[in-house]
Formats: sequence, structure tokens, C-alpha cells
Amino acid sequence: MPAGVYLHLEEELEERFHCAPGPGGWRYTSTRPGLRTDIVVDSRWRQIRVELVTPGWWVRGGVTGPDVAWVRASGDTGTEHTEHALGFMSGSPGFLVAVARALDLADGAETDVRLVTFTGPSLAPLTAPWRWRRAGTSVHDTDTEPLPVTGYEVTDLSTGEIIQVHLAGDVVLDAPGIELTGLESPPNLSE
Repeated sequence: MPAGVYLHLEEELEERFHCAPGPGGWRYTSTRPGLRTDIVVDSRWRQIRVELVTPGWWVRGGVTGPDVAWVRASGDTGTEHTEHALGFMSGSPGFLVAVARALDLADGAETDVRLVTFTGPSLAPLTAPWRWRRAGTSVHDTDTEPLPVTGYEVTDLSTGEIIQVHLAGDVVLDAPGIELTGLESPPNLSE
């Protein structure tokens, strides 16, 4: 079960995380100052349960067929929302893993998807189109076993901004503004 620390470089905040495969999918939990994240995916990597909690707001939701549904609130009673989208995105690297694995692209393949992104301390939602391209996979030697690293080019189609993301199994090795600063055990490499 990988556990470790991501550093969010812009805010200089540490996100402590745990992730693990389970009998029916995968789970990622993390905490960083001002945000708690919990992502549960099924065996096809669909985000069946997502929870984000800040000091003043919370969001709970998941995939419901071709749509995502969520409740967003700043107290006990929230507002329900639905969008036609593949899943959710937020600042936590766990979302990059969940989306990349759900797409299940071959090297060189690309696809366009809609994602609901939650931003800021109020977890404001924004639905936008994204293009994910699997740029390729390289294998790196380690002390224990070869480590396959998959690169993705992710384009925000509403702005044209392109970012590079590198994953080793269920751990983000490199992404804009994110640095993996500690890893207590190897990533889960099973597809």
C-alpha cells in the first residue's frame, strides 16, 4: 500500500496520502492543510465515490452512468448537481491517477473527455473539456525491479494549456506544481 508525501510547490503545502487496490477497485485518501480528499474507484476506474472537505465546504459525489452527480454544501444541507462528464478533478494528484487509469489509453492514443473540476477553498465546480494523450511508457531500472513510467500530455481545451504528467502505477512521479517528496513503499503497478 503506497503511502507518501506530495509537495504542492506553489503553496508549499504537504499532502500526505495512502492508496491501495481493493477487491473491487482502488482507494486514495489524503490530507493537506485545508483539504481532505477521499477517492474510491471501481474495477473499471470509475470514480464511484469522491469526497472533498475544506474548513467551510464539502463535496460528495460519484459517477452515475454517463454522468457525474454531486452535492456541494457549506453546512448540513447541500445542493445537488449533475453533469455529463467522465469524472472529477481537483488539485490532488490522486485525481490524475484515477482519470488516466479510467481512460486506459494505449501508447500514442488520445481522447477528449469532460471533467468537473473543483477549485479553491469553496470547492467551486467548473466543467471543461480536456484532451488526454498517452505519450509513451519507459522502463527505469531500480534496486528491486524495473519501474514502468507512463507519460501523458493533458490539454485543457478551453485554454489550450498543455501539461505533462508522469505516473508509475498509482503514484504521480511528476506533474506541474507537484513534487513527490516521500514514498514509503513501491507503487501498485498492476493494470
